[in-house]
Amino acid sequence: MKKIGLLSDTHSHIDDKMLKFLESVDEIWHAGDIGCFRVIEKLKSIAPVKAVFGNIDNNEMRQEFSQVELFDCEYVPVFMTHIGGYPDKYLPGIKAQLIKSNTKLFISGHSHILKVMFDKKLNCLHINPGAAGIYGIHKLRTMVRFGIDNTVIKDLEVWEHKR
Repeated sequence: MKKIGLLSDTHSHIDDKMLKFLESVDEIWHAGDIGCFRVIEKLKSIAPVKAVFGNIDNNEMRQEFSQVELFDCEYVPVFMTHIGGYPDKYLPGIKAQLIKSNTKLFISGHSHILKVMFDKKLNCLHINPGAAGIYGIHKLRTMVRFGIDNTVIKDLEVWEHKR
């Protein structure tokens, strides 16, 4: 079993409250709009990091990270991108990519709105962890933590903190 910490939209912000929530995870996934490499360095001090770049990330960040990450965690095919939409409102082309890659866990960010939705048509769980940073109109900063055990995604926990 792997314990995953998932965040997005840090916009260069990282603090001790965020790091404390993540300290028990095996991997950290960042769904874009990282902002600066200091955020990645702090996250890597806790656990290995997988990340994609977001629309605010500069060329240096885009050279380090890709727009899409496709990987397996345990036996779960994962598709992570920053801007992708959500069930019944996917961005053009995303649904076809999810089908082609047989994705069972679709991760995106960008909206600054925490969403966990199951797409029955694709048999795929979608998670948008919301925004962990302090930039934007959101009133609550959010992240999630969950486990993947073989093919089962379980024990999802939400971190909320007022801005």
